[in-house]
Amino acid sequence: MYPRPIPENRPFARFSYGALVALVLVLWLLPLFAVVMTSFRSFDDVMAGNYWGWPSKVMWFENYAAVFQQSKMLDYFINSLIITIPSTIAVLVLSTMTGFVLSRYPFRGAMAIFALFVGGNFLPQQIMMIPIRDLMVATSLYDTFWALILFHVAFQTGFATLFMRNFIAALPDELFQAARAEGASPWQTLVHIVAPLVRPALAALAILVFTFIWNDYFWAVVLTQSDAVKPVTAGLSNLRGEWVSQWNIVSAATILVAVPPVLMFFLMQKHFISGLTMGAVKG
Repeated sequence: MYPRPIPENRPFARFSYGALVALVLVLWLLPLFAVVMTSFRSFDDVMAGNYWGWPSKVMWFENYAAVFQQSKMLDYFINSLIITIPSTIAVLVLSTMTGFVLSRYPFRGAMAIFALFVGGNFLPQQIMMIPIRDLMVATSLYDTFWALILFHVAFQTGFATLFMRNFIAALPDELFQAARAEGASPWQTLVHIVAPLVRPALAALAILVFTFIWNDYFWAVVLTQSDAVKPVTAGLSNLRGEWVSQWNIVSAATILVAVPPVLMFFLMQKHFISGLTMGAVKG
């Protein structure tokens, strides 16, 4: 699963491996570097084709301020928060309860239900586009926050259930036997025993689900139409259409859109790594 360590007596191999890693890292970060540098350029620099050189005039705040002053990006940000935060919380709650039941209370048809949860993740999103859009129109949810919230909760719960079921199934059986011996109900067992133990897994899952929903563009375009409910991804596309030549403003907006998931990762980095490590050890 992991690359084997290179012996100390093979300095050339170690140097080659380090150089290759550095090269891949540079190639991977190069587009991001170009976007960041463009976000600090003036419009004249962009028109002159200065995409890689140092900006002739560094616009430290002007481009970022223009994103909010000359567009509806602040409204799009608020819309994304309204969609992403409730969806993430709902997915965490539902997947934890479902994973708890499927891992600790086996019943006839449990594996079929679990397979249904997992199987939904293998369907291409394009296949579901027309039926889901028609469903939202028929239920008068099209072009509302609820359309995106309900879809993301339904779609992300399958992956999250698989994630949480594996963590909960790896917990020691003695904990649940002791809880039953003390007369704890299933709900009490879930709240007081399972939830504290799987907190790192919940943190890791929260970051993944938040990022998936925040960065979604396909369903933001399919299920919304008006600016009143569009999230930042659809709003960023509109911004590119309005300012087709002002790539400095578009680049600044792109960096701002990427900030919330990155900030959430760094704030919860310790729990995220702990959750992934626990899964690797117990998997």
